[in-house]
Amino acid sequence: MKDKNINELVEAFLQAKNRDNTLDLLKGLLTSKELDEIARRLQIVKMLKAGMPQRDIVEKLKVGIATVTKGSKEVAKGRFKNI
Repeated sequence: MKDKNINELVEAFLQAKNRDNTLDLLKGLLTSKELDEIARRLQIVKMLKAGMPQRDIVEKLKVGIATVTKGSKEVAKGRFKNI
């Protein structure tokens, strides 16, 4: 069931096809806090990939070190190739 739900979520994003539809989908599914958290995680990934030290990211974005470390581990696994 979990995989089916995730696949349907991915499919919904693929069907959105443009920025406005994607933003509408995100705003419909997430609270503003959840959306901000996801956007912040994307910034963490970008900063990590640019070589910024984890402690600097923590200070700049006002996030916990565990959140940055999670992003770092995912980058090390080869995720976020398109970012």
